[in-house]
Amino acid sequence: MGLSRVAEADWLQPNFDKAERTAAFEAHPDAVRLLPQAEAAGREVAALLGVEGGLAEAVRACWEDLCLLQQGAASEYILTAGVVGFPTDWRLPDKIGLPLIAVHAPIHGYAEQLASGVDHLFRTLPPGPIFGRANWFVVADPAWRYMPTNEPADRFAHVTVANAGETLFVRCERQTLRRLPETGAVLFTIGIAVEPLGRLSTQAVRRVADGIAATASGEHERRAAPFYAEALAGYAAGRMKMEPAT
Repeated sequence: MGLSRVAEADWLQPNFDKAERTAAFEAHPDAVRLLPQAEAAGREVAALLGVEGGLAEAVRACWEDLCLLQQGAASEYILTAGVVGFPTDWRLPDKIGLPLIAVHAPIHGYAEQLASGVDHLFRTLPPGPIFGRANWFVVADPAWRYMPTNEPADRFAHVTVANAGETLFVRCERQTLRRLPETGAVLFTIGIAVEPLGRLSTQAVRRVADGIAATASGEHERRAAPFYAEALAGYAAGRMKMEPAT
């Protein structure tokens, strides 16, 4: 899972575009979903962030999207609430009320390789410590809300080795997990950052290209990599050639 400890002071992004955040929820009312059993946990999150109200009010006070997961009758953790203004190609209404394994169903290899470890983490996570990880994607759109409707072949048709630095974007999700001490719910946060490939360092570009090349079959296709991987690799190789010898 690639988790590491996160200090309380580093938990959430301190400065963010409040107007952009507000606009996302005003334009997409379906970005807020809350089952009745999550209301108390939502109020606990709001109190944690120093705002009055529940989860819908809490999300206006931070850049990160917020999801609540709570243990169901079968002891499995269920997505009981979410405020997701900046999704990465998934719809909150499709996921609400589902257990973890169903929430992650599109991810190739999750059930076989990660499900048991994630379930164990959720069952044993104590209140107090915060854990984080990073997830990233290569996309052809810098929008904060990434919900493509066209086919991957069309989405990346304009990408070439020559223009990959301007037409490809690295979309990073900074994810954190912590257990709420009062309700016992697990709070999952997702902070989005988007940067054109050309603004990254040459070493970072190479790591992105190598990461895509190493992605297993299935997940490689889910991330639409066949439609941009060659251009990405060629762009990375060109950047490496331009680096001064050391």
